[in-house]
Amino acid sequence: MVMVLISIYDNATAEVGVSMLSIFAQGFFLQASLVLALGAQNIFVLNSGLRKQRHLFVATICSICDAILIFIGVLGVATFFIQFPLLKILLGIVGVGFLFFYGGMKLKEAKDGAEFSPTSVKAVSIKKTVLTTLGFTLLNPHVYLDTFVLIGGYSSKFNAVIERFYFGAGASALSVIWFFGLSLLASFASRLLSNAKAMRGVSLVSGLILIFLAVKLGSDVLGWIREA
Repeated sequence: MVMVLISIYDNATAEVGVSMLSIFAQGFFLQASLVLALGAQNIFVLNSGLRKQRHLFVATICSICDAILIFIGVLGVATFFIQFPLLKILLGIVGVGFLFFYGGMKLKEAKDGAEFSPTSVKAVSIKKTVLTTLGFTLLNPHVYLDTFVLIGGYSSKFNAVIERFYFGAGASALSVIWFFGLSLLASFASRLLSNAKAMRGVSLVSGLILIFLAVKLGSDVLGWIREA
């Protein structure tokens, strides 16, 4: 009798384990479909890695912010932006200005052609690193749509809090792997790009992409204004 009960317990535990692993994987791969894109935040992480300007610290901030937003989303505040559409519009406007400004800075770097070497890269203060990283992370309304609406909305299929936790943990794990992988890969690639011409090219491409993303976000904001 005892052996039968133990067998039933083991089978139930195994089923729960497989179920939670499946939920974790769903969060992991859903976040992969959202984060694996050439967005403004990824461009910033790449640039930080290439210039080795507190790149691991940048990856840490991005990972923590993503995890916080993801867990807020899975805890059920996806309706926040639906209830307050003006907040999304205001964030969008600020985000457009931020992207235009930083994109312009990158284009200026490409034009000036500053020399790049381990000794020529200017040290960036922790304060500036934190503020710039938070700007790229939090001033983009799409990050809230991804974490609150898409991830939060998908997690609503899970009734139990523990299931939502595993789902959020899966999505957060992908973010950590992605940001640190991107940062370390860019840092390694900096050895191959340690000359002024290559870095001017990187700055030019980064600036053009950021300006494009600013225009795209501006178009989205105009659409939100018309819908409001």
